[in-house]
Amino acid sequence: MLFAKTLTGDYEDDAPWAAVRELRRIGSRDVFTRAAEFCKSSDPLVRARGIDVLAQLGRTFDHPSNSFPEESYFVVSSLLEHECELQPLTSAIAALGHLDNPLAVPLIVRYQAHPSEEIRFRVAFALGSFPNDPRSVRTLLMLTEDADEDVRDWATFGLGSQSDSDSTDIRDVLIRRLEDLNEDVRDEAMAGLAKRQDQRVLPALLAAFERSPVTSVVIEAACHLLEMKNEPKGWGPGEYAVALRKRFGM
Repeated sequence: MLFAKTLTGDYEDDAPWAAVRELRRIGSRDVFTRAAEFCKSSDPLVRARGIDVLAQLGRTFDHPSNSFPEESYFVVSSLLEHECELQPLTSAIAALGHLDNPLAVPLIVRYQAHPSEEIRFRVAFALGSFPNDPRSVRTLLMLTEDADEDVRDWATFGLGSQSDSDSTDIRDVLIRRLEDLNEDVRDEAMAGLAKRQDQRVLPALLAAFERSPVTSVVIEAACHLLEMKNEPKGWGPGEYAVALRKRFGM
C-alpha cells in the first residue's frame, strides 16, 4: 500500500513523499527488495520512487546511517550508468550524496555541465557529502559560476562551509561571489572566507551588519572571523560590528 501511495499525484506532492518517508522509517529488508525492484521499472516515476526510498532507507534521528548502504549504492550506481530520464537521474544523483560512498564522486561529477539546472543543483548538493575530495572541489569551483543562482548558492556553501580545503583558487572564487546578485550566495561566500580567516571579507561583512535582518549565515561568518565557538548571548548586529572593528583595527 505504501509503495502504491508513492506513485500518486505529482512528484512533489506531500502525500507521496509522506509514503516515501514512512518506507524509509521502516527500513526493512522487504522494503529494500521492493524499492530495488522499482528501480528496474520501465516507468521513470517508478524508478525515481525506488531511488528515493533507497536514498535514506532506515535513516532516522536515532539511526543516522542507511540500512543496506552497500547494496543500495550498487542499485543506484548501476541504474545511473544507463539512466536518461530527468526525474530518476535527479533522484539518483541526490541519493549518491546520501549514501556516503566515496566511489560515487566520479559518477556525480560526470553531470557537472548537464543542461538541466536541476541536475547541476543535485550535483552541487551531492558533492557536499564529499567536500574535501579534490574532484569535488574542482567541480564545486566551477559550479560557483553557474548561471542558476540556486546552483551557485549550494556550490558556494559546499565549497565555503562544508569543505575544509583551502587554496588561492578557492578564496578567489569566494571573493568573486561577494559581488553575486543573490544575497544567499553572498552570505555563503562570507562564511567561507571567514572560516579561512581571510580578512578581505571584512568590508562585506561589516556592510551586512548594517542590513536588516541579519541572516544566521552572516552571524556564522562573524563568529568564524572572531574565532568564537558559540554565538554570544544577547548580541545583536551592533555588538558584532564593534567586535570586528576592534579585533581588526578598523
